[in-house]
Amino acid sequence: MAVAPLAIAYWLHMAATVVWVGGLVFQSAILAPSLPPDSDLLERVRRRFEPLAWLSLAVLIGTGLIQMSASPNYSGLLSIRNGWSAAILAKHAAIGVMVLAAAYQTWAVQPRLARLQLALAAGLGTPETKLLLRRRRALLNLQTATSVLVLALTAIARSM
Repeated sequence: MAVAPLAIAYWLHMAATVVWVGGLVFQSAILAPSLPPDSDLLERVRRRFEPLAWLSLAVLIGTGLIQMSASPNYSGLLSIRNGWSAAILAKHAAIGVMVLAAAYQTWAVQPRLARLQLALAAGLGTPETKLLLRRRRALLNLQTATSVLVLALTAIARSM
C-alpha cells in the first residue's frame, strides 16, 4: 500500500477517535456532573454530538480496515496467531459494546425519554423519566469507560 493513503487513513482514524472519545469524555466527566440530569443543555449537546459520533464510527471502521490490512501482524479474519491479533480482537469486542450501548441509547432510551418529557411538559408526571435519565447517564459512562479500554488495547497492539 502506498504511504500517502495509509497516512491519510491513520490521520482520519485519529481524528475520528478524538471526536468520538473526546465527546464522550466531555459529556460524562465535565458536562453531565455539572448539570441536573434533565438539563436542556445536556440534551442539546447530546443531540448535536450523536450524528458526529455515528459518523466517527463509520470513519473508524473504514480506516481501521485499511490499517489492519496494511499491518504485517494481520494474518486473516479471526486468525489469532500473536499478541497483536488478540489485542485487536479484544479491542473490536470493546468497540462492539460501545456500539451496542450507543445504539440502545439512540434508538430505545432517547425516543422513550423524549415522549416522557413531552408528557411531563403537559403536566403528566411519570417516575419512569428519572429511571431513563439514570439509564442514559449509565450508558454514557459505559461508553466512556469502554472507550478508555479501546485506547489501552490500541496501545497494547501498537507495542507488539
